[in-house]
Amino acid sequence: MSDIRPFTIEIHDDQLNDLKRRLRATRWPDAETPEDWSQGVPLAYVKDVVAYWADQYDWRQTESRLNAIPQFMTEIDGLDIHFLHIRSSNPDALPLVMTHGWPGSIIEFMKVLGPLSEPQEHGGDAKDAFHIVCPSLPGYGFSGKPTTPGWGVKKTAEAWSKLMARLGYTDYVAQGGDWGAVVTSHIGPVDPKHCKALHLNMVIAQPDPDTMADLTELEKSALAGMQHYQTWDSGYSKQQGTRPQTLAYGLADSPSGQAAWILEKFWAWTDCDGHPENVLTRDEMLDDIMLYWLTDSAGSSARLYWESFGGDNSFPIDTPTGGSIFPKEIFRSSRRWAEKRFSNLIHWNEFDKGGHFAAFERPEVFVNELRTCFRQVR
Repeated sequence: MSDIRPFTIEIHDDQLNDLKRRLRATRWPDAETPEDWSQGVPLAYVKDVVAYWADQYDWRQTESRLNAIPQFMTEIDGLDIHFLHIRSSNPDALPLVMTHGWPGSIIEFMKVLGPLSEPQEHGGDAKDAFHIVCPSLPGYGFSGKPTTPGWGVKKTAEAWSKLMARLGYTDYVAQGGDWGAVVTSHIGPVDPKHCKALHLNMVIAQPDPDTMADLTELEKSALAGMQHYQTWDSGYSKQQGTRPQTLAYGLADSPSGQAAWILEKFWAWTDCDGHPENVLTRDEMLDDIMLYWLTDSAGSSARLYWESFGGDNSFPIDTPTGGSIFPKEIFRSSRRWAEKRFSNLIHWNEFDKGGHFAAFERPEVFVNELRTCFRQVR
């Protein structure tokens, strides 16, 4: 444990002053031509958010909330990994490693940390308690930035298994969404002796050709969603997966640009009825955006796409696995499609409301899903 160091976020005033200067000096593009979001985030909305960010948003409040949570750094395979570590007061709590994706961060999980670690204080049962380990992905947030190739999803899963062992957890469960779901899917095969079960809120499973003549409504919707993603929603992914460095110059220099790059995904991937602030507050979105801006991680976070695309992310998994399917998720699976890849499904639930950022959007549902899923392996 001696190689685990306590960590405190300390952003200097000059960083915040520089941010405000850059926000106020933004050179704006001309406005979109349609009266909707089909060309991207509307100019008027970005201007409004940027003005709020410069003049009203309070980073220090968020910094204090984060610093009230036990945070640590440890070096794994030559890279500093930042993580939250909340030990439950319940001695029989189940260790849980939770992994975010892009454009997410540890901010996504802020609403669920208390209910998961101390359920008896939030209307739940102490028997459902978790010890929570919540790392920042390599190149994200306050984790270190890889300086050589190789930090893809499998290596990250291997690092998480080393982290859990270093913390003294001989048995644990794992949860993830977005890239976190892909990392989590690797943890079971990477560490089968210690990882007892997985929970995913983005289940990656190929459509089963044998079902094409008899599709359910969810499967029809899932196929339509995949087509929409490929046609209208995947440009960011192609750029980050092929030329992340080129993209990084603009995003690292312009906080307005970094904000728009992420705000668009909060609009596209939340179940927000047309506007992200119907689901997430402006401050919540800016809290997440700040973890990219303050750590200058536009490029290093995007490289996860470059590192991980083209790899085998459809391998069979026999680790006990639960899935929670939300209608506005990017990629969705039916149970029968999932069973072709996940041979030991222990939990499955489909919802009529919710999107990609499950813990952020529907924290109570997210907590209940984890409790229900992992009760079966306690």
